Amino acid sequence: MRIVIYVMTHFLGLAAAAWLLQGIAFDGPVGGGELEVREKFPSVLAVAAILGLVSAVLKPVTKFLSWPFVIITLGAFLVIINATMLVITAWIAGQADLGFHVDDFLSAIFGALIISAVTLAVQTVAGKD
Repeated sequence: MRIVIYVMTHFLGLAAAAWLLQGIAFDGPVGGGELEVREKFPSVLAVAAILGLVSAVLKPVTKFLSWPFVIITLGAFLVIINATMLVITAWIAGQADLGFHVDDFLSAIFGALIISAVTLAVQTVAGKD
C-alpha cells in the first residue's frame, strides 16, 4: 500500500507540474478533456515510477554527499537535489521514448517545488506510515 501511495503522489505531482508549468510537458493532445487524459495517463504513470525509482536510489546518495550544502542553506539545497532528480528522470524518460520533457533547470526547480507540495498534501490526507 505504501508503494502505491508513493507512486500516486509522484503521479499527481508530475501531472500538476505539467499542467502548471510550460517548461514541463508530456507529448500528446492538449486542452484537457478525456482524450488528453487517456493519451497521457500511461506516460505519466511510467514517468512517476521512474521518478520514484530515481528518488529511491540516487537521492539518498546525493543527499549524503551534499550534506554540508544542505546544512549551510538550512535545507534549501534539497530543492536543487529534487530538481536534479527530475532532470535525471526526464533524461531516462527520453531514452525510453515516453514523451516527458523538462526544458530547463529553472522549470525543474519549480516542478520539484510543485511535486513536493503535492506529495506533502497527499501524504497529509492519506496519512504517512
